[in-house]
Amino acid sequence: KLTSLALQPVITPELVQGRVYLKCAYSRPSSKPPLQYVVVWSRLSTPGKKEQIQRDTTLQPFSYVEMNGVNLRLGDMVFCTVTAFMRDVPEQQSLPEESKGFYAGIKFLPESLQIAEDGKEHVLTILSTVPIACSGHDDSCKITLQISTEDLDSQLLGLPNIALSACQVDLLRVPCSESSCAAAALTVTAVTDFAQDGDRISRIRAEPVGRRDLLWRAYTPKDVKVTVRDLPTGNCYSFTDPHIITFDGWRYDNYKIGTFVLCQSTSRAFEVHVRQWDCGGHRSATACNCGVAAR
Repeated sequence: KLTSLALQPVITPELVQGRVYLKCAYSRPSSKPPLQYVVVWSRLSTPGKKEQIQRDTTLQPFSYVEMNGVNLRLGDMVFCTVTAFMRDVPEQQSLPEESKGFYAGIKFLPESLQIAEDGKEHVLTILSTVPIACSGHDDSCKITLQISTEDLDSQLLGLPNIALSACQVDLLRVPCSESSCAAAALTVTAVTDFAQDGDRISRIRAEPVGRRDLLWRAYTPKDVKVTVRDLPTGNCYSFTDPHIITFDGWRYDNYKIGTFVLCQSTSRAFEVHVRQWDCGGHRSATACNCGVAAR
């Protein structure tokens, strides 16, 4: 009598003659006569229930299903369940064993970001879990993604919440390894708006462009949620003849004429220069701001 056979099914992606397939491979115990296998492919449907999409009976220790963009689409979470039985006694079956879920499509790592208005860059990796077929018109084995941002508090006028290092990335096909068949990266930085406006939420969206095949044409990856933590910002001043107030509240006067460094960051390339000129006349030696430069 067959019980648990430790079949351990695993789903991996493959490119077969320019088409994307998923392969369910499992261990084949030694047995005489040879065992047969029933492989049931399923995907999570919208209500969170599994929907059967294919059922195979085979002597082989693997089964394939094509990602054709109709029965199986990008964005699906796919499972395969394997049961073994003897050909002569089909009613005696092993316990069904289910694979881990395989997400077919574009993934962001990390799946969400929590960043602060501190000028730091955060790396966001974009990868495809399925191989990329070469498009027929230009033999280009890549997917081009248009990257955009959306501020969920966009009804408020002002600066955007986040800045990206690129608005378009290319996922170039490489041999599939560790759930990645193509990858690219960009950086995300919170925009310092010098306002105490609380924490804000934005989303990063990626859309494939230029693909004509059915598999990619109607696919939009999941958005990345970015939470921007508001940080208190300091202020410094230089005014009238000129009186200077530093970030930490110190006050002093500078009546000299010349060009001076008013502010310089120790953590990034940012500084402010001010030029002072004589504006006191004959009675007093007084300087005034006459120019400013920042980078």
